[in-house]
Amino acid sequence: MTRWKKWALAAGIAAVGIASGAGLDRLTATTAAAPAAAQDLKPAVHLPITRVVLFNSGVGYFARSGEVTDDARVDLTFREEDINDLLKSMTLEDFGNGRIDAVSYDSREPIARTLASFAINLNGNPTFSGILTQMRGERVEVTLTPTAVNQPGKLNGVIVGVEKQKAPAGNTTIDVEVLNLWCAEGLRSVKLTEIQQLKFLNPVIESEFRRALEVLSLSHDTQKKAVSLYFSGQGKRKVQVGYVVEAPIWKTSYRLILDKDDKEAPYLQGWALVENPTDDDWENVRMVLVSGRPISFKMDLYNPLYVDRPTERLELFTSLRPVTYRGGFRQQDGQVAQGANRDKEMDFGLQGGGFGGGAGAPRAAAPAPPGMPAADRALKNAVEAKRDERFAREVGDELGRRLATGAVGSAATAANLGDYYQYIIQHPVTLARQKSGMFPIVTKHIQGQRVSIYNQNVQKTHPLRGLKFKNTSEAYLNQGPITVFEGSTYAGDTRILDVNKNEERLLSYAIDLGMEVDPQVGPGTQQITSVRAVKGIITTTTKFTEEKRYRIINRSEQDRVLLIEHPNRSNQQFRLVETDKPVEETPEFYRFQTSLKSGETKTFTVKEERDVRTTVQLSNSSDDQIRYFISLSQSSPALKQKLHEALTLKGQWDAVRRELQQVVADLQRLNADQDRIRKNLRETPPEAEVYKTYLKKLNDQEKEIDGLTAKQKELMAKEFAARKRYEDYLANLSD
Repeated sequence: MTRWKKWALAAGIAAVGIASGAGLDRLTATTAAAPAAAQDLKPAVHLPITRVVLFNSGVGYFARSGEVTDDARVDLTFREEDINDLLKSMTLEDFGNGRIDAVSYDSREPIARTLASFAINLNGNPTFSGILTQMRGERVEVTLTPTAVNQPGKLNGVIVGVEKQKAPAGNTTIDVEVLNLWCAEGLRSVKLTEIQQLKFLNPVIESEFRRALEVLSLSHDTQKKAVSLYFSGQGKRKVQVGYVVEAPIWKTSYRLILDKDDKEAPYLQGWALVENPTDDDWENVRMVLVSGRPISFKMDLYNPLYVDRPTERLELFTSLRPVTYRGGFRQQDGQVAQGANRDKEMDFGLQGGGFGGGAGAPRAAAPAPPGMPAADRALKNAVEAKRDERFAREVGDELGRRLATGAVGSAATAANLGDYYQYIIQHPVTLARQKSGMFPIVTKHIQGQRVSIYNQNVQKTHPLRGLKFKNTSEAYLNQGPITVFEGSTYAGDTRILDVNKNEERLLSYAIDLGMEVDPQVGPGTQQITSVRAVKGIITTTTKFTEEKRYRIINRSEQDRVLLIEHPNRSNQQFRLVETDKPVEETPEFYRFQTSLKSGETKTFTVKEERDVRTTVQLSNSSDDQIRYFISLSQSSPALKQKLHEALTLKGQWDAVRRELQQVVADLQRLNADQDRIRKNLRETPPEAEVYKTYLKKLNDQEKEIDGLTAKQKELMAKEFAARKRYEDYLANLSD
């Protein structure tokens, strides 16, 4: 059969499967159906894992490589949750000028639906006769048992069907299943019990049978999905597949050995902790451990995605009924009689007036609202069913790139990748599935000095034993725990964050009971250092000084180097004064270093100061506040003189204001007295002598009120002018 014919056969089978609604059990990245079908007839090639790159961001890169011959298929299995990462990152390479035909993978359909999509349906544990019944019309080769009587050793024929026949068994009869075959010499019947072997001669059926059995095998683990890679080419050649999937982060732990006599440099040993979460044994795998923070995310590429589209209906029209015409009488002028014309117009009027177009012809009935007619519901269900049967036909362009290969040696080496750092395990690694392992990545002497570290917030009385070291291991140190030994004695545990090459870092691992620190707060001072005036605003600068004293006692038999961590308050504008320069400075602490001999007592003082500025607006200040600024020695003579002038203007304003207040008080008194007199006048007879007295007094007060009112108006103008002179003076007061 030619290649074109093979392709046509495969395409025809696929078309039948789609048309019948069985669905596809695999999603393919290409349309190369013929090579895939041919490769399904061959056993799958196993590609072992040859390279593993683990990141501490929760993913791992796995490379599988090996040799294939001619057209080949590689079968892999993955956890269902890893399929999205696989589709996002998988790369395939054929190093022998071959090509990648397709990548197919199991859909998320139930196993029963997947099995039903094959030519042989293995659902429900079918019997031998049940399988043969499904394959009616297929050509087979049957091998019979040697004990079969009057039967040849092998038969070739087409399956007609399976039936039950009666066969004698002693004094009774039993049902015997018989296979009916159409052979070259005619129709033959073969008992199923006499069949030793049966082979389908159609390679497509053989492939379908094999694939159905593979699906059954994989269904034992419902969390696994099969992925098949199809390679086409000639001869033996190397191929490789790589992908990034979720993996446990690799971790580090360290051992730090300190010499008791400090004669040797500290010795650092670092180990990488690696897990093999896969179902494959890693045998002689090249391993690389990468420390970095690559951006990584998940995307749903596994589930078929569809875009909702509007459903349009065909435009339907009702057909015109046959038009009938009645006979007419021709008049002398040769025109049709009016009656006949009217009838014709009437007939056409009944037809809607015109042919074909949508303007005149009546349309089909408009669709009812959704959910009302049964026809609409059926159409909607059909569209949804058709959409459910479709599957994505392309995986998309391959993403990612192949990671660079590393050298293979006898020990781990470190390499800088810019924003990343990698450890290359130079010897091949073997690690069984679902096992974990430890691999040395750092074994170096480093520069270091033993110190005691005091931080009042950590331990108020005793400092901590520690080490100030420089990372001279020529490797990036990933964060992790450290177990510290002094000689062969366990000294304590600690941990470090990420440390770059040649970076200095502190670590502490035990409480130093041989030293004691007593922190005390010294006397603080505050002093005004300057007084300035700008546009009526007085700014004073006050220097605050604080002091902290650390009283230290070294009761141990060894000399000690002490690092004191003092809070760094530079963000509060504090600065160090009359204090030794710190050996280190972090955003949180100053680190001061001091040495103490055995039995020595010492006091270390940290003195800090800061300037605090306060502002006062003179227009809102009292006279006493202004006199306070005049009394300050930090005020300049010019400022004092201007402040005295301001007090003079303020005094003038106050005098006018007091006089105005007195006039207002007099007016209020007179108005109250007039109210009293008017009340008395209402209650006193006009002819009474006292009535005249009240009336005269009322007239005299009216004259007095008129005078006070005029004076009030004059004083208000003076008060306004005096206040304005004072405020304008203050607003422009500057020294």
